Amino acid sequence: MVNLKANPYYLSDEDIAWVESTIANMTDEEKVGQLFFQLTSGNSEEYLKELMEKYHLGGIRYNGMPGANVLEHNRLLQKHAKIPVIIACNPEGGGDGACPDGTYVGSGIKIGATRNLEHAKTLGRISGAQSSAIGCNMAFAPVCDILYNWECTEVLTRSFGNDAVRVAEMSKAYLEGARETENFACAAKHFPGNGQDFRDAHQSNNNNMFGRKEWMETYGHVYKTLIDSGVEAIMGGHIMMPTFMRETNPDISDKQILPATLCPEIMTDLLRGELGFNGMVVTDASHMVGMTCQMKREDMLPTCINAGCDMFLFFNDPDEDFATMMNAYKTGIISENRMTEALTRILGTKAHMGLHKKSKDELVPPAENLASVLYNPEYAASAAQISKDALTLVKYTKEGVLPLSPEKTKRVMIVHIKGADTPMSIMTALALGHNANRKTPAETLKDMLIEKGFDAFIYVSPIDKIKAQLAAGEKPDFNVYLAGKSAIADFKEQQDLVITVCDVSTGRPVFGVSKGGGEIPWYCHEVPVVAVSVASPTVLGELPMVSTYINAYDSKPHTMEALVDALLTGPEAFKGQDPIDSFCGLWDAHL
Repeated sequence: MVNLKANPYYLSDEDIAWVESTIANMTDEEKVGQLFFQLTSGNSEEYLKELMEKYHLGGIRYNGMPGANVLEHNRLLQKHAKIPVIIACNPEGGGDGACPDGTYVGSGIKIGATRNLEHAKTLGRISGAQSSAIGCNMAFAPVCDILYNWECTEVLTRSFGNDAVRVAEMSKAYLEGARETENFACAAKHFPGNGQDFRDAHQSNNNNMFGRKEWMETYGHVYKTLIDSGVEAIMGGHIMMPTFMRETNPDISDKQILPATLCPEIMTDLLRGELGFNGMVVTDASHMVGMTCQMKREDMLPTCINAGCDMFLFFNDPDEDFATMMNAYKTGIISENRMTEALTRILGTKAHMGLHKKSKDELVPPAENLASVLYNPEYAASAAQISKDALTLVKYTKEGVLPLSPEKTKRVMIVHIKGADTPMSIMTALALGHNANRKTPAETLKDMLIEKGFDAFIYVSPIDKIKAQLAAGEKPDFNVYLAGKSAIADFKEQQDLVITVCDVSTGRPVFGVSKGGGEIPWYCHEVPVVAVSVASPTVLGELPMVSTYINAYDSKPHTMEALVDALLTGPEAFKGQDPIDSFCGLWDAHL
């Protein structure tokens, strides 16, 4: 059923004997436990010991915390595991996906803008090195989705772009870079491919609408490239393929079309059969609505394993989910053959990483090596270079705006555009910690421009003024129809140039007052306007009137430095190439 001597395992007879003897000597509870990849919610030894001894987990994903804490957490896990544990992290954009003190290298879309495969390899190399330094041995990366729909916010910034060949090449380069770290594996995601549906599988259904031929030429090409390159694992996405399924079975009803993680035609016939993947499959998170809304959870767990997934990502209630899977195994819903096949792949992956040959103390690296890896100046320099190479001048239809100079446009008004708060943005803010001294991208840009001789200031909207008055216990004097309105001549007297900083991570920007407010650049024919996105690369669709639009992709210090240098140098300083259609398919955005 599983060829452990072939790609991606390449095990010796001795390694295979360990896999087979380990399975033969496992209790039913230990077998079922290996199917689960749990998200931990604490790091006390008592808690982690109970997890391993009670549930016999095959894999672990932890919540974000400083690298030193993760290292100790992982040491305790391996200490109390009978069978070495796969410990995974999400270093999609660098080592900061493993721990917050790791190096952010660049999002997929930022790397894609550089068109440089060496940068993609560097991303994988740094991700692997820093993840391994804190005791992780698997990356839930690379993200090899193809962004065909600019409204697909789930993978908008995580994808390498909208070209299947580029996505395949850069995903492969990431894999090669990560492989420079010994005993480290990758799980490419999200099979069969995200990037078409505007809906987020965390919250709703998600569809890949390609039929077999088009899928094989695009997403299939990406995954076949990675499979042939020896990717160890693939993460199944909760993504439905209605066109593919209707081609496969013309009699199928709409109700019978399931997401890939619950569908044997996709997970077994397509992935295993047609693409020839011999490695381990892990599901995406099981609390995502794209999976949970399909059937009862007690049916969902065994259906997922029987569809061809080897590991199930995250308990809901540990006791309940474990009992559900145990019952499915004991009653034959999950057959002995299917259980053995899944266990062979799971343990085969562990043997491929050499975990079975290490003592418990060797499964995580020593703490004294941590700082030199997390704070490597070479990694920081690589990230800074990528920021320079990624800067993309997407639209420039009015000559002479760039380069900026204090002599030409001394007074610069900076407008900070943000998006609506979402659960993810709130969680990110909490993870980073509330720091009253943390500068916004607009404040950072203002300070940098002042250093260059500009009179830069930040626009305060009528809404923000009202909030400040209310906070001070004052009664605001506000007329929605007159707010912010003044003579155009007076407006032009106050600034020579406007820079709109678009700080919108997901969804649409929030503009505030439209009549006379400054957030929307209605004044684009009165003064020059430069729009810069430091997050989502598709804000041009919301600001089609601007003649100069730049994607910087993030607001890290080295990115902002590169941005200011490029603004003062001119169009030739922008080396990046649009990795998607940042015009969002809108004809008027080109004007």
